[in-house]
Amino acid sequence: MLPILLALAFIAILIIIVIAGRPDEFIVTRAARISAPPEKIFPHVNDLHQWAAWSPWAKLDPNAKNTFTGADAGPGAAMAWVGNNKVGVGQMTITESQPGSLIRFRLDFQKPMPATNTAEFTFRPEGGQTVVTWNMAGKNNLMGKVFGLFMDCEQMVGGQFEKGLASLKSVTEK
Repeated sequence: MLPILLALAFIAILIIIVIAGRPDEFIVTRAARISAPPEKIFPHVNDLHQWAAWSPWAKLDPNAKNTFTGADAGPGAAMAWVGNNKVGVGQMTITESQPGSLIRFRLDFQKPMPATNTAEFTFRPEGGQTVVTWNMAGKNNLMGKVFGLFMDCEQMVGGQFEKGLASLKSVTEK
């Protein structure tokens, strides 16, 4: 019986060490080239009412309930959502907006896992196109670290960013 308890204690200590060794912060970044000037792409991100046309999460739950508050676009514009288990519950608020170059958001997730992160879109003209970069950064709390042992969050969120950027490209290149 004692060897079994010692083995279980060793495994528990090993798991704690692995979890503690996971990064305290994360960042997910994806970029796409879009054949349109920044001024044409920017409003599709800066006006949260336009996200339904290209957001990957709008496609995961077309029946999600979205509520808009604050400004119509730019700083102070906010969108809260309540959706299925694929999109969860949360709110995003634009905290900074520099026309044609940068939009920064505060993301407050309530479900499936509470978290507060930042997201950012940058728009950089390059050779007749615009490089749009979408990133999200935040802190890995204990639950995030444990979740990361079983799920590749970078790939999961990054894959959604790739789909969203492809959709944004399709919408803005028309």
